[in-house]
Amino acid sequence: MKTKKLWLIVSVLFIALIFVGALAFFQPEQKKFESSEPAYALDGCTVIIVGKNASTDGSVMTTHTCDCGVCDWTFRSIPAADYEAGATRKIYHIDQFETWPPEQGLKWEIYKKNFTGVEIPQPVHTYAYIHGMFGYMNDQQLAIGESTIGCRREMRNPTPSATFDITWLTLVAMEQCKTAREAIKLMGTLGEKYGYGYTDSGEMLAVADPNEVWIFEIMPVGPLWTPKSGKPGAIWCAQRIPDDHVSVCPNESRIGEIDLDNPDYFMASPNVISYAVDKGYYDSDSGESFNWKKAYSPSETSAASSKGSRARLWRFFDLVAPSQKFSPDTPNMELPFSVKPEKKLSAKDVMAMTRDKYEGTDYNPARGLQGGPFANPNFLPYGFSLDKQRYNTPRVIGVNRAEYVTVTQCRDWLPHPIGGIVWLAFGAQDTSCFMPLYAGITRIPHSFEIGDHWVFNRESARWAFDYVDFHTQTVYSHAIKDVRLAQEEWEEKALSRVESTDRVALELYKKDPAEAIVYLTDYSNNQANAVVNAWWKLGDDLLVKYNKLWSYDAKTRERNRLTFPDWYLKELIEHNQLKPEEPEGKR
Repeated sequence: MKTKKLWLIVSVLFIALIFVGALAFFQPEQKKFESSEPAYALDGCTVIIVGKNASTDGSVMTTHTCDCGVCDWTFRSIPAADYEAGATRKIYHIDQFETWPPEQGLKWEIYKKNFTGVEIPQPVHTYAYIHGMFGYMNDQQLAIGESTIGCRREMRNPTPSATFDITWLTLVAMEQCKTAREAIKLMGTLGEKYGYGYTDSGEMLAVADPNEVWIFEIMPVGPLWTPKSGKPGAIWCAQRIPDDHVSVCPNESRIGEIDLDNPDYFMASPNVISYAVDKGYYDSDSGESFNWKKAYSPSETSAASSKGSRARLWRFFDLVAPSQKFSPDTPNMELPFSVKPEKKLSAKDVMAMTRDKYEGTDYNPARGLQGGPFANPNFLPYGFSLDKQRYNTPRVIGVNRAEYVTVTQCRDWLPHPIGGIVWLAFGAQDTSCFMPLYAGITRIPHSFEIGDHWVFNRESARWAFDYVDFHTQTVYSHAIKDVRLAQEEWEEKALSRVESTDRVALELYKKDPAEAIVYLTDYSNNQANAVVNAWWKLGDDLLVKYNKLWSYDAKTRERNRLTFPDWYLKELIEHNQLKPEEPEGKR
């Protein structure tokens, strides 16, 4: 009997070791990256959300700052398609963070080697859409912005039993859905049926159409889930932003108390509360209301307590509703889901917010020694350790590691191909430029489809913006003025042309929708190519102008010294113990 017990114990231990090894084997590369840096250093992606009655023109807006720093930045335009009845759609695993050397091929072909073995029903018609790392807008004006929010560690499912990751959920939604509600229900259902996770943990999507915008959050249900369990393979919840409100997601769960008796504002998976009860995250007998974020992604921090590393939530609300005097000491979990802005926001306002670096606050990373002599807010973008002590640095909205930034506009007074616009800016927000891509276009510039972080390529649009960014960093306070002049010229030109472009496209659409599509495609591509060419030239001009840390004036052919601030020179004297020169008569 003792021998049998001993063998039973040994067998259980052996199985446990195999399971742990399997988890280690299936742990995505992303998790290795996570383990080498503090959690807050990996905050990637800020999403700003604007209801239609909170915008100056009645458009619904979302953003996505794709703040990765090592991810694929390429874009695709996927055409609409028709299929035979009964056709299926293969589902693949796509890791947000994985890239390959260009000589091995492009990500959006290589991913097809990672077939999950699952095929889902394909509708007889799929919609055209534009996508980068995620689907951003289709030809029905369904729009999406993404932000990773995390979840409790034991909820993660890093095994292939989770068929869907967040990328594939957005792509399938783009192909099959017309409205935000349709997309949320489809993505939630797919996660429940086929499992969600593998390379992703908790994720938030801002899901918009011309009439409304929702925050949709989805999380895995642990590594032991399998389709045979009969239980949902994901847990999700969605809350609608009031039409006259704005909101933001800065890598933190945003949904609090929920009211499923109000389906016009809330949707959720059937296990939304029961899972928390089963796991001990929520006591249903406590008398307290169920709170989604406190149950599944709790975070005890504030802008002040984190020394600015978790200040984006507070900063956004302070920008849009300053008279409410939101305190940086308020825990982020206690800040509101959304607010009514004190003035309606335009697309230009939203673009400016994506570039915000906490100017005028104690968290401005350009102030003092941290910004260096040229007030560069991009120095020390992460916290650091010294003498066994950890120091945080502010994590701004306009962080300089963005792959690209999108601002989407959905407009209900225009046909879908004309009403939808994806404003795309490659690279860091502060040195990039937004370019309009209308929802109905049938192609994008080839330069948008190629490029890699580790291989310089003048054929890649993204490298034009990195080229400008690189030449801006060394003398930031001087060079950024040149960049802002270029941004003002090109972005103002595009923004001011929206009304006339819409008008011409609408006139064509009434006669022949195909002609309007050709017009918008040509306009979007021509505008994008012109901006890319302008940024290559701007990079050349900056190289010449600030060569060797001087200022070269091409018009006058003069060279002048760059000025250094007094505080920096004083620090230099003290740190290097410099001595003043002797007066000429005493030498």
